[in-house]
Amino acid sequence: MIHPSHGVQIFVATKPVDFRKGHDGLAALVQSHLHKKPFDGAVYVFRAKRADRLKMIWWDGTGLVMAYKRLEQNAFKWPAIKDGVLRLDPAQFETLFAGLDWRRVTALETRPPAAAE
Repeated sequence: MIHPSHGVQIFVATKPVDFRKGHDGLAALVQSHLHKKPFDGAVYVFRAKRADRLKMIWWDGTGLVMAYKRLEQNAFKWPAIKDGVLRLDPAQFETLFAGLDWRRVTALETRPPAAAE
């Protein structure tokens, strides 16, 4: 399981992409369609036309990393298909990656303890 650190941004492309694309093709999509920078350290998640597959890329500081996951018996819960990008928090991403319904996960709002103020 990949666990993005707290400060890492996670973006999901809401429109399916051609899954024959590799590192460079997905990085080009990040730049041209999502209007983001593929080498900024964020995680970019892509879906296939078949809802049981995902690919993601991220720059780890030394190279562009790509991961692929296919669910064997279920489908991922994806946002509605449209042009654009959706930002997930780390808990929602972990839920999506596990094949669960990420829409049911909300981040807790935290404040510093009163003694720290």
